[in-house]
Amino acid sequence: MSKRIDDIYYHVRGQSTFIDDLPEPEKTAHAVIFTSPIAHGKIKELNIKKALQAEGVIDIITYQDIPGENQLGSIVMDEPMLAEEELHVIGQPIAIILAETPLQGRKARNLIELVYEELEPVVDPRVAFEKGKIIAPPRTFALGDVDAAWDQCDVIVEGRADSAGQEHLYLETQISLAIPGERENFKIYSSTQNPSAVQKIAARVLGLPMNNVEVEILRMGGAFGGKEEQANTWACLAVMGSYKIKRPVKISLPRHEDMFMTGKRHPYSSDFKMGLKKDGTILAYEANFYQNSGNSADLSTSILERTLYHCTNSYFIPNVKATATPCYTNLTSFTAYRGFGGPQGMFVIEAAINKAAQKLRISPLAIQQKNLLKEGDEFPYGMHVENCLIRRSYEAAAQKANLETKLKEAAEFNQKNKQFKKGIYAMPVTFGISFTTIFLNQAGALVHVYNDGSINVSTGVTEMGQGVNMKIARIVADTFSVSIDRVRIEPTNTSRVANTSPTAASSGCDMNGRAAQLACLQIKERLLKSAKKQTGAGIADTVEIKAEYVYVNDKKTDLGWEKLIWNTYFSRTNLSAQAYYAVPDLYFDKTIEKGKPFAYHTFGTAVFEVTVDCLRGTYQLDSIHISHDVGKSINEKVDLGQVEGACIQGIGWLTMEELAYAENGRLLSNALSTYKIPDLKFVPEIFESEFLEDADNPHAVLKSKAVGEPPFMYGIGAYFAIINAIQAARPDKDIFYDAPITPEKVLMNLYH
Repeated sequence: MSKRIDDIYYHVRGQSTFIDDLPEPEKTAHAVIFTSPIAHGKIKELNIKKALQAEGVIDIITYQDIPGENQLGSIVMDEPMLAEEELHVIGQPIAIILAETPLQGRKARNLIELVYEELEPVVDPRVAFEKGKIIAPPRTFALGDVDAAWDQCDVIVEGRADSAGQEHLYLETQISLAIPGERENFKIYSSTQNPSAVQKIAARVLGLPMNNVEVEILRMGGAFGGKEEQANTWACLAVMGSYKIKRPVKISLPRHEDMFMTGKRHPYSSDFKMGLKKDGTILAYEANFYQNSGNSADLSTSILERTLYHCTNSYFIPNVKATATPCYTNLTSFTAYRGFGGPQGMFVIEAAINKAAQKLRISPLAIQQKNLLKEGDEFPYGMHVENCLIRRSYEAAAQKANLETKLKEAAEFNQKNKQFKKGIYAMPVTFGISFTTIFLNQAGALVHVYNDGSINVSTGVTEMGQGVNMKIARIVADTFSVSIDRVRIEPTNTSRVANTSPTAASSGCDMNGRAAQLACLQIKERLLKSAKKQTGAGIADTVEIKAEYVYVNDKKTDLGWEKLIWNTYFSRTNLSAQAYYAVPDLYFDKTIEKGKPFAYHTFGTAVFEVTVDCLRGTYQLDSIHISHDVGKSINEKVDLGQVEGACIQGIGWLTMEELAYAENGRLLSNALSTYKIPDLKFVPEIFESEFLEDADNPHAVLKSKAVGEPPFMYGIGAYFAIINAIQAARPDKDIFYDAPITPEKVLMNLYH
């Protein structure tokens, strides 16, 4: 493995470069943000005179200093960069303090005087819905006729399922460095998943064309969706400061400020109704999702759409009606997070299946298996499932976990033990791959082969620890049939590759890897023509490059890669190429809510075993067995890390990661002392993952499949394994489905 491209090699030595490691240019100023202390109100007076006179303060910027538009919105224009008259959330930026040091800026922040009128905040999405406070109109996906189907059902269950938000807790907090150039040009180093969005919105705020703003990112110290739109704010605040004082400006949020000022996973409160036959066949399903969108749209409408796309998860249900509404509240603007609304939808249908199983007095696993998707089944959004592997993955995971034996052993254990109960649950996942906003499904790449044989690759994808650069390097090396040591992946830069889509929706490698491959193929075609001339091969002869040598009619010649490149360059042949890739055959008609929004689906199943202490409410994970579909893996180690890491992160969301808010909208779990995430001790000793064999995917580069988001949904299985154990102790108890299921909630379900 190449030391030059393998991030892990440098990470473990502390040698990887992040934005905070860049040498600060001379005269760099530091931005500190003065924010709203209330969740809802009006500004009566803002006095910055004392702060301006504080030691080290260079300038203080308010909305009145903005030369362009005071607007950060991407989908809905409802997010001012700096508050003007109204305050909508605790932590909303009001003024930018520019100082020589961050400490001086924080001291000056305490000297700003704000007089305000406080108004009653709204923090509950159901209350917001009742008051008509919504970000956008509700949307409904439907299949069949739900209303007519209820009379055909033997059993009907109804209930409510609530899932909370989740803090991204990336290692590197939000950070940006803006550097002014001549003629009002600016370069921004931003920890962002979406460089082109930073470029576009920064240009909007400054009132400049996009070509005046260059954005670069080498890598991020984690993101998980939290730097897709949220990074725009901090980059724009930094470049606004740089514009005003004509000096470099850096902003780096301390952990506490990052936690209470930035968006998180959307909390949902949902109602469900499910109708089944006695044998467990699901005939009808209805769901209403109330999304807590926060105080601005951000990506809420797209996330809500993804919830609807995945509301039936891995099951075919002939009659479906799912409605979702983005509700305005005075909390942080909730944003993208791994899974992008899919987990919230899947959680609700698993709750419905669990309640139906309880009423039918059968295992929820029996209902799952009865209704798993088959080839050609239709989703509520009109697309039919192709190359369906969900049943194969379910069977493989069950076999790997020895599921039948586990169920028998758990039943015997539960019969003999009163204090401790075991729970078993399988979680199938079917997840669509593509941006559901169709125009985002495009990517570009620029490839240079230098005359010494080394290769440079620029794409629009951003590296955030997911190993995408390793995959693209492998694609390039395989296309040219050279050592991966020859390949260097350049930092993502809007001047090298323009109009990039965000690195999100698990599509970064699919699109950018394909674009890089197409660029390489252009160069390779020229190289093969050159090789024919250099070897004297005839028109009918077959010329190939294999393992860094030219082969003619499958016979190795003495023409190696470096000599081939030099001779081709010497003959004045272009060794550079730019390529563009757009995912084909995608469409969606929102007037009828039908179409083909995904290039393909990925499938998988996880089996969980847990033990619950019914006296204390505590629990432990005993084992996890996963069978996951990655197509033909480009890099198995990278994919394995994604599968297992996403699974544990999903478990954290549903078990321990609890966002707590006061009634006034203040985040209480605003530090690592009050917000708990899974650690190594939380991971079970038995954690086995395998990839489905013979699952080549014809719809992506090198027959691979996306892997970043789908395994996150496995975490839902841990939640319902715990519920299963609770039901072993209290079989007739009505469960309230409220995640995360902390030990307190376990006890409430057992005894309340």
